[in-house]
Amino acid sequence: MKTVKHYLTKGVLYFCCFIVLIITGFPFIFLLTNSFKDMADYLQGVWDLPSKFFLGNYQAVLQPDFLRYFLNSVIVAGISVFVIVLVSSMISFAFAKMQFRGQNLLYFVIIAGMMIPVHTTLIPTFTLLSSLGLRDSLVGLCGPYISYNIPISVFILTQFFREIPKEVEEAAIIDGCSTFQVFRKITMPLSSAGLSTVVVYTFLNIWNEFINANILIDSAAKKTLPLGIRDFYGFETVNIPAVLTAILVGSLPVIILYFCAQEKVINGLTQGAVKG
Repeated sequence: MKTVKHYLTKGVLYFCCFIVLIITGFPFIFLLTNSFKDMADYLQGVWDLPSKFFLGNYQAVLQPDFLRYFLNSVIVAGISVFVIVLVSSMISFAFAKMQFRGQNLLYFVIIAGMMIPVHTTLIPTFTLLSSLGLRDSLVGLCGPYISYNIPISVFILTQFFREIPKEVEEAAIIDGCSTFQVFRKITMPLSSAGLSTVVVYTFLNIWNEFINANILIDSAAKKTLPLGIRDFYGFETVNIPAVLTAILVGSLPVIILYFCAQEKVINGLTQGAVKG
């Protein structure tokens, strides 16, 4: 029979979760409410609800220039995440399931990439892409993003692949599967939680990245969303609700992606916490 202490503990836990929800969800609520205000309504009360629903901010944001920035970010993030997952999963499979000379050293060299500050690579990256003729291009921007995120992706996926029982893979080999078929049909499906974690983490990093895009991109047609929002803020300095609306629209893809993959991401973060 459940005691009063049990219900009291549960009530306190729910109350704490509610407080955390309010704190973490407040920025989104603030952006959403102020996106429906005009400037006069905003100045009358920043924290108040809109006196009337004003859609002019969305009309100002959803213009061809802003949509082009949005599309550029989708292209760069999509290509980069796809290559990161493909390359990192193959590297991680080799580290987790194969034995070869210098394996530990090579693994350490790749993982050591996580300790390199991104800002220290700006000048070499700029020089290299300029010499290759890839500066001020979306393809050239994908290169640094891929290289920055591969070390952490290899680290995450290697741990997941090591958790897959060898007996499952040995049974597949007995049934006639090649090494690549084991990787594609066994290892990858059983590591969906880890793959989802890598996808969400790398997509978030790339979608919000500003400094490399600011250094490597010059033309307006190639700018990504963070650069577009910066320019929009410059054009709309007085119209604060329009700037907040631009930030809200720019954050929606990340929020949608996380809600679609949140269950697998949570499983990926907690897998291995319980042994049994």
